[in-house]
Amino acid sequence: MAKRYEKTDRHFWRNLTTRFILVLIPVTIIVWVLPRTEGRMFHYDEGKPWMYGQLIAKFDFPIFKNEATLIAERDSVTRLFQPYYYRNNDIGAQQVERFRANFKNGLNDLPDTYVELIANRLEQLYQRGIMDPTEYNKISKDTTLQMRIVEGKQVNPTVPRTFLSTLTAYEQLFQNEELVKQRQALQRYNLNEYIEPNIKYDKERSETELNDQLSLIPQASGMVLDGQRIIERGDIVDHHTFLVLNSFEKAMEQRNSSEDEIISTIVGQTLYVLILILLFMTYLTRYHAEYFKRTRSLTMLFSMIVIFPVLVSLMMEFNKFSVYLIPFALAPIFIRVFTDSRTAFNTHVTMILICAVAVKYQYEFIIVQIVAGLIAIYSLRALEKRSQIFLTALLVTLGSAAVYLALQLIQSDDVSKLDQTIYWHFAANGFFLLFAYPLMLIIEKTFGFTSTVTLFELSNSNNKLLRQLSEVAPGTFQHSITVGNLAAEIAHRIGANGQLIRTGALYHDIGKMENPVFFTENQAGVNPHQQLNDIESAKIIISHVTDGLKLAENYNLPGIIKEFITTHHGEGLAKYFYVNYKNEHPDEEIDETLFRYPGPNPSSREQAILMMCDSVEAASRSLKEYTEETISTLVNRIIDTQVNDGFFTDCPITFHDISQAKQTLIERLMSMYHTRIEYPEERK
Repeated sequence: MAKRYEKTDRHFWRNLTTRFILVLIPVTIIVWVLPRTEGRMFHYDEGKPWMYGQLIAKFDFPIFKNEATLIAERDSVTRLFQPYYYRNNDIGAQQVERFRANFKNGLNDLPDTYVELIANRLEQLYQRGIMDPTEYNKISKDTTLQMRIVEGKQVNPTVPRTFLSTLTAYEQLFQNEELVKQRQALQRYNLNEYIEPNIKYDKERSETELNDQLSLIPQASGMVLDGQRIIERGDIVDHHTFLVLNSFEKAMEQRNSSEDEIISTIVGQTLYVLILILLFMTYLTRYHAEYFKRTRSLTMLFSMIVIFPVLVSLMMEFNKFSVYLIPFALAPIFIRVFTDSRTAFNTHVTMILICAVAVKYQYEFIIVQIVAGLIAIYSLRALEKRSQIFLTALLVTLGSAAVYLALQLIQSDDVSKLDQTIYWHFAANGFFLLFAYPLMLIIEKTFGFTSTVTLFELSNSNNKLLRQLSEVAPGTFQHSITVGNLAAEIAHRIGANGQLIRTGALYHDIGKMENPVFFTENQAGVNPHQQLNDIESAKIIISHVTDGLKLAENYNLPGIIKEFITTHHGEGLAKYFYVNYKNEHPDEEIDETLFRYPGPNPSSREQAILMMCDSVEAASRSLKEYTEETISTLVNRIIDTQVNDGFFTDCPITFHDISQAKQTLIERLMSMYHTRIEYPEERK
């Protein structure tokens, strides 16, 4: 007794610790990334009415210019700025001296006077000023641009066209009557090597001067005095008022950016997020406690609750894009496909309410996103075709746009003033929702789920493993198809997952491929069990479960399909060989483990249904005659025995479900084994 209480206490504390961690981690991450808003925050936009009461300035503050105005003024200063260049007279003197030194003996085939003539011409060009071609082309395009030339301590303004580039200087060199006559001969001496820029850009002085001028641009365009009325309730926020409100909030942030204010904000955000997470945990505890045993389900749910608030916080921090571009409806789509609609709705609402802390116009945001989530949940019961994602994305886009238009019409009676750009954001949001289909595979692999699409792919008879089963064990393959059809019919009646059962039924007996002739459905007159004793036969029959599990692992079948392989016999006995051995050894104490399947027993309604259908279909082949009475007796006897043996105690199947299963099996077996009329033969 003491051990049982100790185990119960340990289980209680483990559950409590798990739930505490599930609350602590999401709250910590979300609060960490939420934007800090010091002071009073208003939600307003230019061209819309002021939704609050009268606002009076409580202190003097400047009216700051908006970023667009400041950028325009900076561009204007930059455009009119006169850059600095310096003249290096030493370069010209050095190059002329180098030329004279290189040709002190004169130029071949030319008079000696040409050396001095060229030197004088070079001096004239350097006196005028020579620039780098790239720099010259850059500044000469603007005919209004002026530049300042620094020579020693003097600074002289001028225009770029007064100077030459190295290319034009070379051409100007030959604009002399004597030199132009001998141009062809002079070109052999590479005179361009003596032409070098002596007018160079003074980067340090130019940047310093430009930064000084930019710093002198006033950040404010006026002042608001203490006691001055800023805006009244219902007034339209025009451009000037918008700037005043922005400036008021900045001033409030500067006045209230104390440590106490920041701590107060963090405490408020923590309390808000904590309440919502606790409410969500309460929902799971009351209505889906089984999720706490499914790590993958909990991980996905809390990942959705955390990821989207983080995205919203980052987007609001950088303030680059509209929050309506984020496809929030992806969360309810994924959760609906892999869990249930009620959990999808609760998760979506929790996520949206947390995201609303970081956005402007919380009322509009909450309404639009909740409507979008509801549409996604209602329009996507099960993802079976790619077209369903397209339809859901279209409906979510239209629904979001319609509800946003309704809210705009409520706030404004002038249709021409409605914000139309937001509808392009809804269209982009709908486009992003189309990525739900490829992202489904990532969700499956990350959290270990199996979607309906994957089940459809697995149930394709051209699948390599199923094709191999049909070739190696054709009788087992036909048996699996029949069991799948029976089980799917029952699932549709009681509201279980029909596609899951059908797929699980196709693979539940794949282990029989290892020894197909030892199973009656694959035998053709020869029974190898006649050469074995009952224990050996039972071992071979039971091994098809473990063999099937190994095959499933080799072919990477999902875990949910493997569960059908291990549970379709539960912890039952290989009864034929057990009873036969018991009859032959009446006085011997029998070790039942030699005849018992490894289990476990079914843990879901789908697994329980498969167990019923598998046993009933196999046993129905041994009936000598097929009447309603014999079939009903068989079905009731087999299923009642399974219930009495406790095979269904670990799964949430009800007596009503079992009754529906019996009725369905009786009807289907009667249809399958109905007596055909004998056709008359034609007399010759």
